[in-house]
Amino acid sequence: MKGRESGMPAEALWASFFDAPAILAAIGLRDDDTVVDYGSGYGGFALAAAAATRGAVHALDIEPDLVALLAARAAAAGFDALRVRQCDFLAGDDGGLAAGSATLALAFNILHVEQPATLLVTARRALAPGGRLAVIHWRSDIETPRGPPLAMRPRPSDVAAWAAAAGFGAAQTVELGAAAPWHYGLVVAR
Repeated sequence: MKGRESGMPAEALWASFFDAPAILAAIGLRDDDTVVDYGSGYGGFALAAAAATRGAVHALDIEPDLVALLAARAAAAGFDALRVRQCDFLAGDDGGLAAGSATLALAFNILHVEQPATLLVTARRALAPGGRLAVIHWRSDIETPRGPPLAMRPRPSDVAAWAAAAGFGAAQTVELGAAAPWHYGLVVAR
């Protein structure tokens, strides 16, 4: 199930909104994390994670063209531990991940979907005890150059409530600064 407002702009424009390595550092990526990236898109975050951790990185997306593009980029970069899969995680598909196999899940710019709880439950199932879910999303309190309509954007308090309902702990705010000036960041632990 493709989420509402899920279209991607041109890749160069999309990449201009983020400093992926700096965002991953801010959310606390560790060099031994096993990462799952929900809605990996062009792969900027998955590739940056693969460059920064010794663990596996699982990049999941519903778009076959984006999956093929990222798989080719991972192979060209020699990132053997970056595994790219097409799956419908918004419908609860776990992409073949074993329960408890990840230590960090990324839900970046995706929780405006119709059923965010499904994604959060899927992410919690993928995470080992003590694993973390990191969320960044377009802010709704300022004008931004992109993103879904303001009324559709989840506020940090929405994400914190949904995460708690899915069994996560309290949300911790992450300062993203210049790495993502139009976004907020949160991390919640399983």
